[in-house]
Amino acid sequence: MKPTDRTLSMPPFRAMQILASARELEAQGRDIVHMELGEPDFRTPPHIIDAAFHAAEDGFTGYTPAEGLIELREALSSYYKQQYGVVVDPDRFIVTMGSSPALWLIFASILEQGDRVLMTDPHYACYPNDVRYVGGEPVKLPVRVEDGFRVDPGRVSAAANGNIKAFLINSPSNPTGSVTEPADLKAIAELPFEHLISDEIYHRITYGVKSHSMLEYREDAFILSGFSKVYAMTGWRLGWIIVPPDFIEPMRRVHQNLFLCASSFVQKAGVQKAGVAALTGPQDEVRRMVETYDKRRVFIVGALRDMGFNIPVEPAGAFYVLADARHLDESSENLSNRLLNEAGVAVTPGIDFGEAAEGFLRFSYATSIERIAEGMKRIGKWLET
Repeated sequence: MKPTDRTLSMPPFRAMQILASARELEAQGRDIVHMELGEPDFRTPPHIIDAAFHAAEDGFTGYTPAEGLIELREALSSYYKQQYGVVVDPDRFIVTMGSSPALWLIFASILEQGDRVLMTDPHYACYPNDVRYVGGEPVKLPVRVEDGFRVDPGRVSAAANGNIKAFLINSPSNPTGSVTEPADLKAIAELPFEHLISDEIYHRITYGVKSHSMLEYREDAFILSGFSKVYAMTGWRLGWIIVPPDFIEPMRRVHQNLFLCASSFVQKAGVQKAGVAALTGPQDEVRRMVETYDKRRVFIVGALRDMGFNIPVEPAGAFYVLADARHLDESSENLSNRLLNEAGVAVTPGIDFGEAAEGFLRFSYATSIERIAEGMKRIGKWLET
């Protein structure tokens, strides 16, 4: 007896491995500075917690329709009208247990065996693994440091041959923090891909620029997003997909069979938050979080540069810095392990995000500036030795 080949061939999610190793060291009494995960250190805003608590207390703990509560889908529809100026039928939303199941549902619904998906390199670590698991083939398009990690429509077009089924874009980007310009999004939307997938989980976490949805430029794009990052709700597991009309019913059936539905009382909390956001725009809680991230961003970029790390382009979105560490070690995995074990600082190796990020380290500044400062101090002392 053994697991399937596709299960055995699944690469590890190194950020989670680093976390597990860090927890083991903490259990031994070590103090570890955590900068490996995109885990906001803010508490979920109190009115969201209250909404979920009261929903559960009122007995709202059963199944919902697989596609999600109509109140939440209507609130999200209003949100897209207010935030991006696009009209989306509430029926086009499928509410999921976070954006990760949303991503898997999309790949499972559009890919036949051997179909190819073009994606940037660096990319979010799980993208190629999900594609392979459902029988597809990931194709990497390197985005270059010297270009500011720009997703160049010309280079995307050159790679858009007849063997490519879909193109996957992530803006703001994990791990680079880059934000794709509206003109580039529009140009990419006009390319002849059968499917266009846009991961917009970091929308609204930007610094001096605005996030634009691919839905503004291509009506039949697949959009995935969620509440995890911008509302500090990672553990609540609440996300959504916007699907083209022809995919509504088939994807509902897949979701029914595999996941049933997202948590009912969490959806109720989401209704309140999404509705408020749609009616009044960005709220004080969200604005305060983004302003705090921005201060951390400026601090950590300066500190890393002072220690000799090359950061040619400052991140404009999300809460990550991808720092060139090849002057220290060509192996990012070896270097991240050494930083964890010898300096007590947990960061993610660049190789987790693709071959183009090898030799880089991803630092997450979704933790307090005091802990970031402590991490920079430890790395500085470690470098001295």
